[in-house]
Amino acid sequence: MSEYPVVLVAGSATGEVLCLDEPLSFWGGVDVRTGEIVDRHHPQRGCTVAGRVLAMPSGRGSSSSSSLLLEAVRSGSAPVALLFLRADEILSLGAIVADELYGRSLPVVVLDKDAYSSLMTGETVAVGEDGSLNRHTGSVDGGPDDTTGG
Repeated sequence: MSEYPVVLVAGSATGEVLCLDEPLSFWGGVDVRTGEIVDRHHPQRGCTVAGRVLAMPSGRGSSSSSSLLLEAVRSGSAPVALLFLRADEILSLGAIVADELYGRSLPVVVLDKDAYSSLMTGETVAVGEDGSLNRHTGSVDGGPDDTTGG
């Protein structure tokens, strides 16, 4: 039996996937008012994380990223879920506090390499409470519904 997915913060969400090529810091990397990636060195600069299922290898520092994610949740510019290849405790903390303070769940899940690598920007994915991924018909790959990771 696989040890994945690992649910760091429980919740469910559905949204369009944005796969990042590199880790991203919310401190200086994301405009929390709009959700736009503003890190001038990031390959996906100009893309927005707002309302999307954000897939990235991991977060990238600063400890203040948790408070900036929290502010993005408050302002409505946060992703609806975070999918990682490696656990990120800093962003997980922001998601936990958002649920406590605002009653807004933001699932945080660590996937195995195969499930993570199969994600495609633009497809629609539902993240389940157990960390499972349900790919919706009409996604980028055009294939039938598929459940991965659960």
